[in-house]
Amino acid sequence: MKQLWAPWRLQYVGAPKAEGCIFCAAASGKDDRASLIIHRRPLAFVILNLFPYNSGHAMVVPYRHRPRVGDLNDSEKLDLMHLLELTMRAQEMAFHPEGTNVGLNLGRAAGAGIEDHLHIHVVPRWVGDTNFMPVLGDTKVIPEHLEATYQRLHDAFAALTAAEPVRQTELGGV
Repeated sequence: MKQLWAPWRLQYVGAPKAEGCIFCAAASGKDDRASLIIHRRPLAFVILNLFPYNSGHAMVVPYRHRPRVGDLNDSEKLDLMHLLELTMRAQEMAFHPEGTNVGLNLGRAAGAGIEDHLHIHVVPRWVGDTNFMPVLGDTKVIPEHLEATYQRLHDAFAALTAAEPVRQTELGGV
Protein backbone atom coordinates (compact mmCIF):
# COMPACT_ATOMS: atom_id res chain seq x y z
CA MET A 1 0.00 0.00 0.00
CA LYS A 2 1.29 3.48 -0.90
CA GLN A 3 1.22 6.25 1.69
CA LEU A 4 0.19 9.82 1.00
CA TRP A 5 1.70 12.20 3.55
CA ALA A 6 0.26 15.71 3.85
CA PRO A 7 0.94 16.72 7.47
CA TRP A 8 0.08 20.39 6.87
CA ARG A 9 -3.55 19.33 6.29
CA LEU A 10 -3.89 18.25 9.95
CA GLN A 11 -4.64 21.84 11.00
CA TYR A 12 -7.73 21.81 8.74
CA VAL A 13 -9.17 18.44 9.77
CA GLY A 14 -11.94 19.03 12.24
CA ALA A 15 -11.14 22.74 12.57
CA PRO A 16 -13.73 24.46 14.77
CA LYS A 17 -16.20 26.71 12.96
CA ALA A 18 -15.26 30.35 13.43
CA GLU A 19 -17.69 32.62 15.23
CA GLY A 20 -18.90 35.61 13.28
CA CYS A 21 -18.20 36.23 9.62
CA ILE A 22 -14.79 35.07 8.44
CA PHE A 23 -14.87 37.53 5.53
CA CYS A 24 -15.64 40.54 7.73
CA ALA A 25 -12.96 39.46 10.20
CA ALA A 26 -10.37 39.04 7.44
CA ALA A 27 -11.25 42.37 5.81
CA SER A 28 -10.94 44.27 9.09
CA GLY A 29 -7.64 42.61 10.02
CA LYS A 30 -4.28 44.31 9.78
CA ASP A 31 -2.29 41.39 8.33
CA ASP A 32 -3.49 40.47 4.84
CA ARG A 33 -1.04 37.56 4.55
CA ALA A 34 -2.30 36.00 7.80
CA SER A 35 -5.89 36.55 6.64
CA LEU A 36 -5.06 35.16 3.17
CA ILE A 37 -6.23 38.38 1.46
CA ILE A 38 -4.36 38.56 -1.82
CA HIS A 39 -5.63 41.85 -3.21
CA ARG A 40 -7.91 44.73 -2.21
CA ARG A 41 -9.94 47.20 -4.22
CA PRO A 42 -12.14 50.00 -2.86
CA LEU A 43 -15.32 47.93 -2.50
CA ALA A 44 -14.20 44.29 -2.62
CA PHE A 45 -11.22 42.01 -2.03
CA VAL A 46 -9.76 38.65 -3.08
CA ILE A 47 -9.03 35.99 -0.47
CA LEU A 48 -7.69 32.46 -0.75
CA ASN A 49 -10.02 29.68 0.28
CA LEU A 50 -8.64 28.12 3.47
CA PHE A 51 -10.14 24.79 2.35
CA PRO A 52 -9.44 24.91 -1.41
CA TYR A 53 -10.85 22.63 -4.08
CA ASN A 54 -7.65 23.16 -6.11
CA SER A 55 -4.43 25.12 -5.80
CA GLY A 56 -5.19 28.78 -6.43
CA HIS A 57 -8.83 28.58 -5.30
CA ALA A 58 -9.72 32.18 -4.49
CA MET A 59 -12.89 34.05 -3.61
CA VAL A 60 -13.95 37.56 -4.60
CA VAL A 61 -15.82 39.21 -1.73
CA PRO A 62 -17.54 42.59 -1.25
CA TYR A 63 -16.63 44.39 1.97
CA ARG A 64 -20.29 44.93 2.83
CA HIS A 65 -21.86 41.94 4.54
CA ARG A 66 -24.75 41.11 2.20
CA PRO A 67 -26.16 37.69 1.20
CA ARG A 68 -27.38 38.37 -2.35
CA VAL A 69 -26.16 40.09 -5.50
CA GLY A 70 -29.30 42.26 -5.50
CA ASP A 71 -28.32 43.61 -2.07
CA LEU A 72 -25.23 45.31 -3.53
CA ASN A 73 -25.16 48.70 -5.21
CA ASP A 74 -23.97 49.11 -8.80
CA SER A 75 -20.48 50.28 -7.78
CA GLU A 76 -20.00 47.16 -5.64
CA LYS A 77 -21.18 44.91 -8.47
CA LEU A 78 -18.78 46.61 -10.88
CA ASP A 79 -15.88 46.24 -8.44
CA LEU A 80 -16.69 42.53 -8.00
CA MET A 81 -16.66 41.98 -11.77
CA HIS A 82 -13.37 43.85 -12.19
CA LEU A 83 -11.86 41.75 -9.40
CA LEU A 84 -13.26 38.53 -10.86
CA GLU A 85 -11.59 39.27 -14.20
CA LEU A 86 -8.34 40.32 -12.50
CA THR A 87 -8.37 37.15 -10.37
CA MET A 88 -8.69 34.93 -13.43
CA ARG A 89 -5.82 36.81 -15.12
CA ALA A 90 -3.65 36.42 -11.98
CA GLN A 91 -4.45 32.70 -11.81
CA GLU A 92 -3.55 32.32 -15.48
CA MET A 93 -0.25 34.10 -14.89
CA ALA A 94 0.60 32.11 -11.75
CA PHE A 95 -0.79 28.65 -12.54
CA HIS A 96 -1.53 28.38 -16.28
CA PRO A 97 -4.84 26.53 -15.75
CA GLU A 98 -6.63 24.88 -18.65
CA GLY A 99 -10.00 26.16 -17.44
CA THR A 100 -11.72 27.97 -14.59
CA ASN A 101 -14.82 27.31 -12.51
CA VAL A 102 -16.55 30.51 -11.37
CA GLY A 103 -19.54 30.25 -9.09
CA LEU A 104 -21.87 31.60 -6.45
CA ASN A 105 -23.50 29.30 -3.91
CA LEU A 106 -26.54 31.28 -2.73
CA GLY A 107 -28.24 29.67 0.25
CA ARG A 108 -27.62 26.45 2.15
CA ALA A 109 -29.52 24.34 -0.40
CA ALA A 110 -27.10 25.58 -3.08
CA GLY A 111 -24.09 24.51 -1.04
CA ALA A 112 -23.17 27.80 0.62
CA GLY A 113 -20.88 27.24 3.59
CA ILE A 114 -21.14 30.93 4.42
CA GLU A 115 -24.67 31.99 3.59
CA ASP A 116 -24.81 35.57 4.84
CA HIS A 117 -21.81 37.12 3.05
CA LEU A 118 -21.82 36.91 -0.74
CA HIS A 119 -18.64 35.57 -2.31
CA ILE A 120 -17.65 34.34 -5.76
CA HIS A 121 -15.50 31.22 -6.02
CA VAL A 122 -12.78 31.29 -8.69
CA VAL A 123 -11.20 27.85 -9.08
CA PRO A 124 -8.44 27.08 -11.59
CA ARG A 125 -8.85 23.71 -13.30
CA TRP A 126 -6.67 21.32 -15.28
CA VAL A 127 -7.55 18.30 -17.36
CA GLY A 128 -7.12 15.32 -15.04
CA ASP A 129 -7.09 17.31 -11.80
CA THR A 130 -9.78 15.03 -10.39
CA ASN A 131 -8.80 11.45 -9.60
CA PHE A 132 -9.94 8.55 -7.45
CA MET A 133 -9.12 10.21 -4.10
CA PRO A 134 -12.31 12.31 -3.78
CA VAL A 135 -14.47 9.43 -4.97
CA LEU A 136 -13.01 6.56 -2.95
CA GLY A 137 -11.27 8.31 -0.10
CA ASP A 138 -13.44 11.43 0.33
CA THR A 139 -10.13 13.32 0.16
CA LYS A 140 -8.91 16.01 -2.22
CA VAL A 141 -5.15 16.25 -2.63
CA ILE A 142 -3.91 19.83 -2.98
CA PRO A 143 -0.34 19.77 -4.34
CA GLU A 144 0.79 23.16 -3.06
CA HIS A 145 0.87 24.71 0.42
CA LEU A 146 -1.35 27.78 0.92
CA GLU A 147 1.67 29.97 1.74
CA ALA A 148 3.25 29.19 -1.65
CA THR A 149 -0.08 29.73 -3.41
CA TYR A 150 -0.52 33.05 -1.61
CA GLN A 151 2.89 34.28 -2.74
CA ARG A 152 2.39 33.22 -6.36
CA LEU A 153 -0.99 34.94 -6.63
CA HIS A 154 0.11 38.00 -4.64
CA ASP A 155 3.03 38.46 -7.05
CA ALA A 156 0.75 38.01 -10.08
CA PHE A 157 -1.74 40.61 -8.75
CA ALA A 158 1.14 43.02 -8.07
CA ALA A 159 2.45 42.62 -11.62
CA LEU A 160 -0.99 43.05 -13.18
CA THR A 161 -2.05 46.03 -11.10
CA ALA A 162 1.27 47.88 -11.46
CA ALA A 163 0.34 48.35 -15.10
CA GLU A 164 -3.36 49.04 -14.44
CA PRO A 165 -4.06 51.26 -11.42
CA VAL A 166 -7.65 51.55 -10.21
CA ARG A 167 -9.28 54.63 -11.69
CA GLN A 168 -12.06 56.35 -9.77
CA THR A 169 -14.15 56.52 -12.94
CA GLU A 170 -14.24 52.71 -13.01
CA LEU A 171 -16.25 52.76 -9.80
CA GLY A 172 -18.78 55.37 -10.80
CA GLY A 173 -16.91 58.14 -9.01
CA VAL A 174 -16.72 56.31 -5.69
